Amino acid sequence: MKNRGLLIWFGFIMLGCLPADKTSDIVYNDTLKYAKGFSISHEGNNIRVTINRPYSGAEKGYSYLLVPRGEPVPEHDAAEQVIQIPIERIVCTSTTHIPLLDYLNESDALVGFPTTDYVSSAVMRNRIDKGEVTDVGIDKGMNLELLISLKPELVMSYTMTSDLGQLKKIAELGIPVVINAEYLEEHPLGRAEWIKFMALFFGKERGADSVFNSIEQEYLATEQLAASATTRPAAMSGIVYGDTWFMPAGKNYAAKLLHDAGIKYLWSETETSGFLELSFEAVYEKAKEADLWIGVGSFASLAELKAAEKRYTLFKPFQQGTVYSYNARMGAKGGSEFLELGYLRPDLILKDLVKIAHPNLLPDHALFFHKKLD
Repeated sequence: MKNRGLLIWFGFIMLGCLPADKTSDIVYNDTLKYAKGFSISHEGNNIRVTINRPYSGAEKGYSYLLVPRGEPVPEHDAAEQVIQIPIERIVCTSTTHIPLLDYLNESDALVGFPTTDYVSSAVMRNRIDKGEVTDVGIDKGMNLELLISLKPELVMSYTMTSDLGQLKKIAELGIPVVINAEYLEEHPLGRAEWIKFMALFFGKERGADSVFNSIEQEYLATEQLAASATTRPAAMSGIVYGDTWFMPAGKNYAAKLLHDAGIKYLWSETETSGFLELSFEAVYEKAKEADLWIGVGSFASLAELKAAEKRYTLFKPFQQGTVYSYNARMGAKGGSEFLELGYLRPDLILKDLVKIAHPNLLPDHALFFHKKLD
């Protein structure tokens, strides 16, 4: 599952105060503010959705033609997937898709998911426990016979390469497959804006706009508040895997969040958007006197950090106790709420970071995703 390999910083409780509109009225608004990975074009009653960058390095995108149920399918390119909308049954393959359904009030549409133990959403965990969501096996190796029996009208997945693997087979079986490339967005609000992508398949565009606008307003207000800070504490991030220290690069969306929180990320000048792979010595030379260490994978205590790598104790944040994990909230089966909900709620992440770096600016905010390691 996406984000399960490198639990570095952003690898990512449903809040009832952001309900989606339950109506199916389609609002013809094709404008996206932050998301670069997809585009929308309304053509009469039909909607053409293009995934501009389905994976890193992609030379061409994917196109989907959404046609209202019961209406004739117009002429279209043979390579274009036609999907009848609104759908009622969906299989998703990334936990980051779960909050999109929750916030659109479409939780009941999920009928299958690979390795359901990863799911943290209280709403979905309840449905899983009642047998309303079927575990379809391992991501990229799902039980196709079981999948077919669920009669999904759509499988929403993701890909890291041009090789769609089992997804191609699923499409050949007549089940529409769509690629969600939210993880490639560099702006935190760009990732959140993918709720508008999910909404298209349910006729919930107006509800998605409402949810996103609320998140955007909270994010921008917090960013403006952080800009008033008189200091910018220096931060390091990441941990060692094998012999290599992995951390967000300067154009990574994690670095954007740190910047917007009024934090000086020590590798902000690097020009790539992925992850840096550095030696321990290189990190120590640059970050030994950092003020904060934000993002330490799955480690739950300073003792665990020390046991894994004694040299971690050489860094000032370790010595001063300013090391923070993003795993304050874990699902009933061990899934990370941060990795599940963080894409949709960057406003909550930003508030956490401002609270960590500038606690006087948000005196009433209690850390949501993050916690200080003892």
